Amino acid sequence: MSALRDIVSQGAQMSLVLGLAPLLTGFVRKVKARLLRRRGPPLLQPYRDLIRLMRKDVVLADNASWLFRVIPYLMFAGTWVAASLVPTFGNGLLFSWTADLIAIIALLGSARFFQALAGMDVGTAFGGIGSSREVMIASLAEPAMLITVFSVAMIAGSTQLAYVAEFMGSDAVGLRVSLGMAFVALTIVALAENARIPVDNPATHLELTMVHEAMVLEYSGRHLALVDLSSQLKLLLYVSLIACVFLPWGTATADASVAKLVSGALLYFGKLTVLGFLLAVFETSIAKMRVFRIPEFLGAALMLALLATLLRFVSGSL
Repeated sequence: MSALRDIVSQGAQMSLVLGLAPLLTGFVRKVKARLLRRRGPPLLQPYRDLIRLMRKDVVLADNASWLFRVIPYLMFAGTWVAASLVPTFGNGLLFSWTADLIAIIALLGSARFFQALAGMDVGTAFGGIGSSREVMIASLAEPAMLITVFSVAMIAGSTQLAYVAEFMGSDAVGLRVSLGMAFVALTIVALAENARIPVDNPATHLELTMVHEAMVLEYSGRHLALVDLSSQLKLLLYVSLIACVFLPWGTATADASVAKLVSGALLYFGKLTVLGFLLAVFETSIAKMRVFRIPEFLGAALMLALLATLLRFVSGSL
């Protein structure tokens, strides 16, 4: 009976992230439109776009290799597994023992590697530009992410997300300067990794500035649907990761009752709503920066993560 309950909980987690990812994207777009005094697209528009793309035929370039056709499936699988490992409404899920922060970074790094390969596979100028910019951003964002993980792991004593969430929700944590720095660093990395403003603008196709869209311009039909769904899952993953590490309150424990699991799910929806609203407000109040300023932006995240780690070495209470 206990094994069946674990399987059902883990299945609910995987279905939840897959179903909520387009809704979070639609919510952010809607809030941004309302802040700009526009009506904006419906909340369910991302679902309609995915269904429309799934129904369309795939158009491939003559020189596209087999890798170009396989990469959307690899990206979707890697991102979905990574998003399913981040605790959302409960900590005691069946795959909690695999929910290691290093493993999640490796899965996301693999998906990014395949995406950059796809951008160069067809041999177009835009694809090459997008891939080179993506790799440049990744070379700065990944070290910042890893050092942020180290600083959090040094405080919690583990890189397993279930343990980190349980520790962060306890009274033993308190207010720490290092945690504040790690939070800001992780937020900057999340903006860069999800191609959000000020690093990139997913709503435009300006050839001089785009990064993510330049790599996927040649995709169509179900391939483009899987690429778009992977991007939406990645945004949900980072929002869930911030909620799990820095706002872990209300997450159900391993031996929680069904009522506690439902309560944890409702609180998780509330956290997604608040963080999605804050993302929309931030993107509305700031302009996109030039590509040459992105290293300075991500360098700030790297320095904050390093300072957080050094503070943890100097003083256990900071």
